Amino acid sequence: MDPDLDLRKLRYFVTLADRLHFGRAADELHIAQPVLSRQIRALERDLGASLFTRDRHGVELTDAGRQLLADAGPLLASTHAVRRRVSAAAGGKRRLMVGFRAGIPVTPAARAFEGRHPDVVVDVQRIEGDEQAAMLLDGRVDVGYVRLPIDAAGLRVTPLYTEPRVAVLPAGHRFAGKEEVTEADLAGEPLVWHGDPSTQPTKRPHPDAGYPVRGVDETLEHVAAGRGISFLARSASVFYSHPDVVYVPIPELAPDQVCLAVAASHSSPVVADFVTAAQSTAEVTAECGNYEMWQLGGDAVTRHA
Repeated sequence: MDPDLDLRKLRYFVTLADRLHFGRAADELHIAQPVLSRQIRALERDLGASLFTRDRHGVELTDAGRQLLADAGPLLASTHAVRRRVSAAAGGKRRLMVGFRAGIPVTPAARAFEGRHPDVVVDVQRIEGDEQAAMLLDGRVDVGYVRLPIDAAGLRVTPLYTEPRVAVLPAGHRFAGKEEVTEADLAGEPLVWHGDPSTQPTKRPHPDAGYPVRGVDETLEHVAAGRGISFLARSASVFYSHPDVVYVPIPELAPDQVCLAVAASHSSPVVADFVTAAQSTAEVTAECGNYEMWQLGGDAVTRHA
């Protein structure tokens, strides 16, 4: 990609790629349609490639256009994140926003980090699986505790530790009282899953229960209602309880991988020091997932559920 690529043209391109209609895209951008057409032609000249096919049937992306659309998202998000960080620095704020998935405690790393940076406020915000990458790329969080799989485009992803998974069953399920279950025990059960069905952690695919969910809370509600079963990392099962749901170990399942992720464009000593703190406390963080209760420590840390 041309290092002098015009970001304004790129934003115009993304809007047109989303709408596939010059008139509607121009309206959304608050510019005249001829201006949009000229900007797209100029971008195509800059890149030396046709990005759209235009005929009486409408507008379609070419192969080059589809490739640019895939690359444009992280690039524009990184630019937006840079703006956020510069604005925060200009306002004299010293704040590090740490994202975390359900069940992953930030406290061990935050305490270690604050020992070196007592002037930096560590704030935390829970993130869901479908927004892990987006929140890092657009600057809503500076660094994130994430669970695989994640779209790593535009990110630096550092593995920290793994943890076992448990089966999530309705309280009245025939296996609710077992000490552990196997994949064979649960074969054919509909699955309430919070991601792409292809990311199911089982060797035997389960039929989709048909309820798209975001996060642990929604998963537990559907399982409690008897609409299917699910699987969670063990730490999430410790942090979240439900009177109509039981958790049963399923040892043969592949473990859940916890990583730390940072936008590739986000390079700062403060972020680097937090990454170091997270790596040095990874074992302690993993152990926290086994505790029945835990508390955030220090006035500098606040939780946003």
